[in-house]
Amino acid sequence: MSERVSTPEPAPQVDTSGLAALEGSVGSSDALLGMAALGKTAAALALVVAIIFLCSYLVKRLHPQGRVHGQHLKVVGSTAVGNRERVVIVDVEGTWLVLGVGGGQVSKLHECAAPVDTAPPSPVHPEGGSFATRFASALKQNAGQALGRGKGSRP
Repeated sequence: MSERVSTPEPAPQVDTSGLAALEGSVGSSDALLGMAALGKTAAALALVVAIIFLCSYLVKRLHPQGRVHGQHLKVVGSTAVGNRERVVIVDVEGTWLVLGVGGGQVSKLHECAAPVDTAPPSPVHPEGGSFATRFASALKQNAGQALGRGKGSRP
């Protein structure tokens, strides 16, 4: 028997540079696909938000209560009478209506002519008209009361 010693044949050299480039491109294509999906989602979200703002603008613009031109109704005052009941004074073209509002219904309580005001009432400030003088006097009064020397205390 003759023994034969075999030497292993050298493996053929394979160019793996293209394979590495292919693996790198697969990884980057996954990233590109993820970024594209993210971009599409962001664009869809921006479109939905824009549609919401457009609809809210149109509702405000076309809503009948938003029209001020030619409005002949003005709420003069109101006060709560109960949990859900209110008394409201409404000016309708020079006539004041006193209305009771509550429980899903409105009742007319009284009707009278609107008083004629030539000038709107101005707030009366005995200390002076400017904010600075009123604020200074209020500080003096509060400081005097804190020290026990207020307007009503004895020296």
